[in-house]
Amino acid sequence: MRVLVTGSSGLIGSEAVLHYDAAGAHVDGIDNNQRRKFFGEAGDTTWNLERLKSQTHRFTHHAIDIRDRRAIDYLFKASRFDLIIHCAAQPSHDLAAKCPFDDFDTNAGGTLNLLEATRRSCADAVFIFMSTNKVYGDAPNRLELIETESRYDYADPQWYDGIPESFGIDQSLHSLFGASKAAADLMVQEYGRYFGLRTACFRGGCLTGPNHSGVELHGFLSYLVKVATTERPYTIFGYKGKQVRDQIHSADVVAAFDAFYENPRSGEVYNLGGGRDNSISVLEAIEMVEDLTNRKLEVTYKDDARRGDHICYISDLTKLRQHFPRWRITRSIPQILEEMTQPVCV
Repeated sequence: MRVLVTGSSGLIGSEAVLHYDAAGAHVDGIDNNQRRKFFGEAGDTTWNLERLKSQTHRFTHHAIDIRDRRAIDYLFKASRFDLIIHCAAQPSHDLAAKCPFDDFDTNAGGTLNLLEATRRSCADAVFIFMSTNKVYGDAPNRLELIETESRYDYADPQWYDGIPESFGIDQSLHSLFGASKAAADLMVQEYGRYFGLRTACFRGGCLTGPNHSGVELHGFLSYLVKVATTERPYTIFGYKGKQVRDQIHSADVVAAFDAFYENPRSGEVYNLGGGRDNSISVLEAIEMVEDLTNRKLEVTYKDDARRGDHICYISDLTKLRQHFPRWRITRSIPQILEEMTQPVCV
């Protein structure tokens, strides 16, 4: 078996590399450390690449930019892949407005390069795309909410389990990042429906784990733990800190990918997050991290929510669980945070 992972030095990509290498597959990874360009030193993933090199047996790294169509075509012609896991992206909701061409060319153009290379060179491969809940734009904010002491929640029981895949993506504010990922998401679906490729979009909520290079603009829990363990200040942006996200560990994300690989479909879409049981607000996360680290955080509040940001977002996992009943969430938020606050992970 031969697996290609893009964004292989990132959180989900590196988890996929380790998983399939341990399973005996030959794994090719594409990563040119664009995260460092986007976020500076704090986003540098070199440390993770070195970790992969030291812990794997059949991993080959390629410092390729997915926007380089010729390089992508050459790699696909040189190696016949059974599985492509596409995680490379410009991942920041806020940063996209400052680099719109880099954002769109990476997220949309790079995805098209990979899809077309798959169609031409290994059309029977399984193609998995790490999409985002930002494809729904700010439409979830139109839902009626209730406010409790520590969080917002859905008022209508219809939405208790969260946002389903049938939730519309039109007529809402996405951010340029959300728009570029939506373009890629639709293209992945289309290559499945039009060409018959075995493709899936996994619309991630908050993806997390100890190997995340979290920064202020991306990687909520990772960044919070980082500032807590280094005694730096933390800033809450809007919504009183009661905005809610569901959290999923990178290992559970890759397990969902593997479930799809074992029983693939064409042009599928799945929402992928921690679900209601693994949902948490910023205020609740701060309190939990303070308890784990025995440190009081220096917290600043700015009544300036990020434009288009979700007030409350929980992934409805019903469809994913129906299609793959053996898949499940294995790590709770307390377990995730305990792992992330261990000194070895700082």
